[in-house]
Amino acid sequence: MDVLKDAEAFIAEQKKRLRENPECATAAYNMGVAFMREGKLEEATECFLDAIRNSARMFEAFVNLGYILYTKGNLEGVVQANKEAIKIEPRYARGYANLGFAYLQMGRTREAIEALNKAIELNPQMAQAWSNLVSAYLQNDEVRKAIEAGERLVEIAPDFGLGHNNLAFAYFRNGDFAQAISHVDTAAGLGFQVHPDFLAKLEPYRSG
Repeated sequence: MDVLKDAEAFIAEQKKRLRENPECATAAYNMGVAFMREGKLEEATECFLDAIRNSARMFEAFVNLGYILYTKGNLEGVVQANKEAIKIEPRYARGYANLGFAYLQMGRTREAIEALNKAIELNPQMAQAWSNLVSAYLQNDEVRKAIEAGERLVEIAPDFGLGHNNLAFAYFRNGDFAQAISHVDTAAGLGFQVHPDFLAKLEPYRSG
């Protein structure tokens, strides 16, 4: 299957729909997703903005704009885009998760924790939100809460290497080196690239 030709055909079909109905928000949104997958972020941005202009319900377009802004390092833009998304759809867990991630990157830890907990309330199976919540609690020196969140994460997603890595770091911060080693080894076994400095810090606590 020629993926490129399939993408070109899909985009051509959406353009045809837009020629027939220039205010078709769905076609504009679909074309934006296709452009984004092709790495054509400027074209995708224009499509998502068109979709938003033509529909009051395009919360997913705001989330995708947030992703594009993140690739440009514009965290304030990520926050604003995802706030618009959850204003439209208050039960959209991904919007809160993205908001929490952006706040975490900005060092706005309490806001990150609040947003990530809201995402988890709406979708308790969202592994990435749990993982970022572990990091947020650690950033806020709430180590016990980080461990509790990390244990819940690896229960939900036992094959998620990053989750085991984050939980390992939480246990390390708590002085529980045996658990830290256990989870870091699990992370490595799952193919996660554990930071060499973290492995070096754990090495003295390995027996034999």
